[in-house]
Amino acid sequence: MGGSRNDLQYFQVYQGVTLKKINFEIDLIPFEFENLPMKKIINWIFTEGSVFFKPTKPWGFPTILQMEPTSHCNLRCRVCPVTSGMDRLSGDMDEGLFKKTVDELADYLLLILFWDWGEPFLNPNIYEMIRYACSRGIKVMSTTNGHVFATGNHAQNVVQSGLDVLVFSVDGITQETYQHYRSVGRLDSVLEGIRKVVAEKKSLKSKTPLVNFRFIVMKHNEGEIPHLKEFAHSLEVDALTLRKFYAIPNRREERIEAKRELMPSQTKFQLPEHSLEDQQPIRIAKNPCKTLWNCPTIHWDGTVCSCFADFNEERRLGFLGQQPFKEIWNGQAFRNLRRNFRKAWQELPLCRECSSGFKGGDIGREGNAEVVLFHK
Repeated sequence: MGGSRNDLQYFQVYQGVTLKKINFEIDLIPFEFENLPMKKIINWIFTEGSVFFKPTKPWGFPTILQMEPTSHCNLRCRVCPVTSGMDRLSGDMDEGLFKKTVDELADYLLLILFWDWGEPFLNPNIYEMIRYACSRGIKVMSTTNGHVFATGNHAQNVVQSGLDVLVFSVDGITQETYQHYRSVGRLDSVLEGIRKVVAEKKSLKSKTPLVNFRFIVMKHNEGEIPHLKEFAHSLEVDALTLRKFYAIPNRREERIEAKRELMPSQTKFQLPEHSLEDQQPIRIAKNPCKTLWNCPTIHWDGTVCSCFADFNEERRLGFLGQQPFKEIWNGQAFRNLRRNFRKAWQELPLCRECSSGFKGGDIGREGNAEVVLFHK
């Protein structure tokens, strides 16, 4: 995934046992993989080589996969494509499709990012899908607006599922600030959901999921930053991450105006960096994006896209209902896209508008302003 930091730290021999370890970060949350099967280690090496050399046919298979459990959502957040801009049909990912895809890629995958557009935990089968991926030796990370966890058995189910990281997206610590971006949302419900998940972890004596309180910095909530650490710590979450504001490119005029209004005034929280002279983003010559070689996106119905930014499926690369993922990954459509990206990414509509093509626009590491790990 663009911006994630990867290190094959070492092959360490200790008392006759070979410990194979890979570390990397997603959204500044550290992931550690130990005692991996040699097949995964070798695939990781070849995939990272592909990221560096960018062949049209990758030397390995994805090590990270973004999957969309559902495109339905219970909120209407400003500048989100689900609210204004997404024209494709909505639905829930079929459990059978998920398991079939996991089975095909289980020998290679390290991590599934189980979200895209929509509230993941509205899919009624999500906990079974998470359990299945974990049983195949794959770590799973997901995000939520938090409302579902205030009701029913969701908190207990998510802890028992084996999910590794759960990100609560909470961009305000007062109702007034919170609802400015997350329309129709209730901060008290989100906080209740967080408390229930934390309580279930304690009750079940579970180390997972790591609970991350994520705060996207925007103009209307900048004043709350000094109070965030104490507020998050009082909820007993495991981590607090501040993320820079970034809106997925969309040509609709109302969203362009909203983006201008939401852009934080402090330059250190702007993504990408803007010129002081004309306040325009600064273009770079080399795009660092990795997704075409290590992290594709699969939408709820099995449509395979190049990355999460393709919310309207402008670049459909294949459909899992018609052919296996491996054929799509090495197919002509994907190879042509990689060739065109390597040759002239500035001419590709989605790529030239993406923040990764601008200074300070890497939405992985650079997209996070700060992280505080309360509990590891």
